[in-house]
Amino acid sequence: MEPIFITDVAPRDGLQNQPVHLSTADKLQLIGLLAGAGVASVEASSFVSPKAVPQMADAAELLQQLAAAQPSLRASVLVPNLKGLERAVAAGAREIAVVLSITDTMNLKNINMSLEQATAASADTLRQARSLGLATRAYLAVAFECPFEGVTPLPRLRELAAAMLAAGAQEIVVADTIGAAAPAAVRERIDALAEVVPLAQLAIHLHDTRGMALANAWAALEAGVRRFDASAGGIGGCPFAPGAAGNLATEDLVLMAEASGYSTGIDLDGLLAAVEFAETRLQRSLGGGASRWLRRQRERRQAAAHAKGG
Repeated sequence: MEPIFITDVAPRDGLQNQPVHLSTADKLQLIGLLAGAGVASVEASSFVSPKAVPQMADAAELLQQLAAAQPSLRASVLVPNLKGLERAVAAGAREIAVVLSITDTMNLKNINMSLEQATAASADTLRQARSLGLATRAYLAVAFECPFEGVTPLPRLRELAAAMLAAGAQEIVVADTIGAAAPAAVRERIDALAEVVPLAQLAIHLHDTRGMALANAWAALEAGVRRFDASAGGIGGCPFAPGAAGNLATEDLVLMAEASGYSTGIDLDGLLAAVEFAETRLQRSLGGGASRWLRRQRERRQAAAHAKGG
């Protein structure tokens, strides 16, 4: 079976927009459950301003405790600039990610920078991170459609992907930030990006606003992508992108991939345990279609065992 690689972003992208703020201990337990299910990579937190994203205020404490609790887990953290990188390095970060929106308006609304300024800041951060020996990812946000400017130009996406690669990004993450993509657009953009970025270094980050995240993941698979972001239970959203809904559910992606001949190394029952833990802490129902199926399967097993025992 051909392997695919999944980064679970529930601890950062999933939790950053939730009205219930999880404690550091709860975040560690959630990440521990994900690791126990076989998740090898997580997006753990972000070193952004605590005033802007209070849910991530414990980034340094979490990262330090996570290194002790899960030393073999690949844990990336988002850094917005050189100052954020400095804080992340002080906390022991080994992998960082920058986020570059590919439209002027999104950058102005999000970080009060022009596209030119944001591109320069992301490139500077990547170069500095690589000089320090850190692993690096670069998100290209609103890679399909911007909530303020509409469909984003493909030539600009290619140009910025090449720029981030040249600056030292080891992985370029194509982000459907508001969940506006459709499978045909995914194939078109991945094919175009593969001309400037090696396919092995391309990843995709999908939101399920229109219910097409799983179909878009399949289109990305068909186009040759083998690196995916997903979030246990579909937890997510974006505080800076109006209209962004939850992420592609990790359990949906795992079920589809495993049923289609790909290997993820992730156990679905273990994922369900992580989803159900998050439900208790966030005080809301979570889970994609796979979670509902897994719960029904569990109920059938329990009913069969009860009947046999009775």
